[in-house]
This record gives sequence, structure tokens and C-alpha cells, in this order.
Amino acid sequence: MIKRYIDAGTTWTKILEIQDGKKEYKVISTAEFRKLNLDYEKSTGHSLDKIKNKYENEVVALSYGAKKYLEDDFIALDLGSRDIKYVKFQNKKFKDMDWNASCASATGATVEMLLKFYDVDIKNLKYTPEKYAVTCGIFGLEKIMDDVSKGLNPEIAISKFIHGLAYNAYNFTKNPEKICISGGFCENDCFIESLKQYCEVLPLGRFILVDGLLEMEN
Repeated sequence: MIKRYIDAGTTWTKILEIQDGKKEYKVISTAEFRKLNLDYEKSTGHSLDKIKNKYENEVVALSYGAKKYLEDDFIALDLGSRDIKYVKFQNKKFKDMDWNASCASATGATVEMLLKFYDVDIKNLKYTPEKYAVTCGIFGLEKIMDDVSKGLNPEIAISKFIHGLAYNAYNFTKNPEKICISGGFCENDCFIESLKQYCEVLPLGRFILVDGLLEMEN
């Protein structure tokens, strides 16, 4: 018997499968996941129906997952395809949280779209000291397209955009000394290096929410 824990995001779905005591982590597109009709123990994410007794709030899953790896005091920030959320613990107790799903400027979908449109490999993006003052994804796109049309290398323009996202993430979490990052941005070196200009950064990986779902049962 396979036990599954699912974090179904807008673009990507993260899966933890446990069989005979062995864990296996997977990432597949949410479009592919929807075709599989998999059974699961618990789920989170906005691409799954909220089935009673199986669905958990994303911030709750983030809290449980982060507590498994972190000390008493921490801020865990999760950046998804279309939202950004964080939870803060102090002295092992919940202290603060926030969640913003209304602005695409702080989400992975915008970055993925830019990479595809300009045919840029994310591995080629480097930290740049300059940044766009990004308050909305649409305005961010406008700035990038304007600068590229004037001759700016698309890799530099997207790097400036990502730096702007990192600065927004820092301000969104209220300017802490350290941020623990969850989600796909853990694998975005340009984002991590940009955020390090403002605080200490600890990448936790893409599977913190599914780990949190499992922790809820323990």
C-alpha cells in the first residue's frame, strides 16, 4: 500500500509517497497530476478539491513542515506559482503570518513565463545589484520589455526583476535577520543570492508542505 501526501500548486504538484517505510519525493506538472486520479492521505494547495478530513490549510502545512527542521524561532517563507506566504514562530509558539495571492509580482508563474518568452535558461541568471521596483507583475513585465527593446540583455532584465521579487519578499516578512525559504525558489540561485543582500537565507527545499502533512499525523 502506498500512502501519498500532495501539495498541488497552480503549476507544479509535489508528492510524497511512502511504501514499506521508504519515502519518495516527486514533482510533476499539475496538469499531469489531474489526469492521474491518485489516492492520498492528506493534501494542500489550491488545485485540489477541499475534501473533508483530507485537506489542510497551506500555512498550517508550512508550519508543521518547517518545525520539523528548524529551531524554536524562525520565519518560513513559501513562494508558489501565484502567491507568497510566511509563518513566524517564537519560543516554539506561533507569532505571526501573512498570505498574499493578489499580486503576481511575487510569484513563480511570472518568472517561468519570462524565461519561456525570452528563451532564457534559469541557470544562466546571475545576481545583479540593480533591481526593478516591482509593485505589480504587469508593470514588471512592462519594464522588462521596454528595457529589452532598448537593447538590454534579457538575462540581465530578468535578473533585475528577480532581485525586485527578493526585495519584496524581504519587506513582506517585515525585514527579518533570517528567512527560511520553501518552494521552487529554493532552486533559483539568482533569487537566493539577491535575498542574501538583505538577510541570512536558509533554503529548505520544495517539499516542506508535504512533510508538514505527514507531521500532522505523527
